[in-house]
Amino acid sequence: MLNRRTIRIKIMQSLFAFEQCKEANHLLAHDLIDERFQPDLNSMQPQDKELLRKQKKVALQLFERSFKGKPVEESPDSKITEVVAAAFELFNKQVKKDQNFLAKNIVLEIEKLTNLYHDVLSLLTEFAELAAAEKKVDHSHFSQQALILAIRNNTELKASLLKTGNMWQKHKNSVRSWFKEVIKEDDAYQEFIAGKKPSAEDQKSIIKHLVRKRILGAGPINDFFEAEDIRWAEDREIIKSLVDKTIKSFDGTQIVLQKLSLDWEDDKQFINKLFINTIALDDKYKQLIAQNTRNWEVDRLPLTDRVILEMALAEMVSFPNIPVKVTINEYIELTKEYSTPKSRQFINGILDVMSKSMQDSGAIKKSGRGLIDNK
Repeated sequence: MLNRRTIRIKIMQSLFAFEQCKEANHLLAHDLIDERFQPDLNSMQPQDKELLRKQKKVALQLFERSFKGKPVEESPDSKITEVVAAAFELFNKQVKKDQNFLAKNIVLEIEKLTNLYHDVLSLLTEFAELAAAEKKVDHSHFSQQALILAIRNNTELKASLLKTGNMWQKHKNSVRSWFKEVIKEDDAYQEFIAGKKPSAEDQKSIIKHLVRKRILGAGPINDFFEAEDIRWAEDREIIKSLVDKTIKSFDGTQIVLQKLSLDWEDDKQFINKLFINTIALDDKYKQLIAQNTRNWEVDRLPLTDRVILEMALAEMVSFPNIPVKVTINEYIELTKEYSTPKSRQFINGILDVMSKSMQDSGAIKKSGRGLIDNK
């Protein structure tokens, strides 16, 4: 099941990507300035290369000063002014484009988890079909067991696969290879098909084993999913949880297909609000981070830590129903998993100091459930 920690991870990853996009867009703006002050090789007029070089140098200086928020005087050279304006226009256009793409992509990436979950279930039925076609050894305990039939006959799953397309039809050779080299070679599987008529619990046990150890465990099938899904390291645990709950739901005849989210509309609102509000975080909060990081003698704040801090502040300010301590604990957990070993104590200390300062100033206003642990 999707939880808010997983959602925060997805947002953090997208914000990290956004910051990298901004750096790339900054370089594109530099490239534009450089290009505009190159000699025109098609011109019939002689080109003053030294003048162009000086103009480019001034334009880059003006762009950088303005980019860093420092005061600048408009250049008397109209061409320099025009080029600097064009560079900013390009930068802002690309940043907006990247922001919109990444905001939509967070939602799309999460929605694709349902497809991955269904793909894992349908892979079991693909293996069952290959098992049924075996002639030398009787695989009927697996291929005809009630749990496999329940997965195959689930109307919701069939409708989903019909809508998205059964991906295994495009990878038949891989599926055959996996069945032959991974599933059939598994000791627990061999013991299962050679045993007596399996009970419902036996069926659950072997399917859970195959999913955990052979499909989602280390090996070629897991490698396949990793190549298909750039976030597979995090997504795999969600898929594993959904499949486990599906297996547990089997009552002897039917399964219950699991929902990724209990309230997807609410989760989408949380995603969009936190992503946008972190990007648009007021400069006074960024200055608050800068002031406190100096106290910790940090020469250069790593991008991951900065993203985590900015997300935490945006959440404290933007979500009155989330207690401050909950927010701090969640971002400490993110730090433990995605940042340096020393960052946990560092982030904890900064968030604790800043949250108290912001509560005293009235910047953080909590209500309802958000008042818990904030008295």
